[in-house]
Formats: sequence, structure tokens, C-alpha cells
Amino acid sequence: MVDLNTIRDQVKDVKISKVNVNEELFRKYWRVLKLARTPTRDEFTKIALVAAAGVVLIGLIGFVIYELMLVLPK
Repeated sequence: MVDLNTIRDQVKDVKISKVNVNEELFRKYWRVLKLARTPTRDEFTKIALVAAAGVVLIGLIGFVIYELMLVLPK
């Protein structure tokens, strides 16, 4: 036979551990947010240029593959 008090205690332990996990995640996120800062205009420009170069490079690779697939089957 199952003891209801034991089950209640186990359920309370699970609820408490879930709250502790959520609190720890919140503390980690909060620590990162406190360290974060707005980039300077120069930093932002460099990041934007690198991202744009990556997009163009991936696009060119895709275009070359597309053209090869049009030419090769013939």
C-alpha cells in the first residue's frame, strides 16, 4: 500500500528543487546582463561588416552550387 504522506513529501521536494533551479538560472542571467554593455559605434561597424561578409560569402557559395547543378546534368 502506498503511504500518502511519503508521496506528499516527495512532491514538496520536487516543487522546492524546481524553484531553486529557476532562481539559479535567474541569477546567472542577471550576472550576464550586469556585465553587458552597449557596443561603441566602431565595434558595431566591425561586427556588421563581418556579418555582412559572411552572408555574402554563403550566398556566393550557394549561387555557385546552384549554377553547377544547372550545368552538370547536361
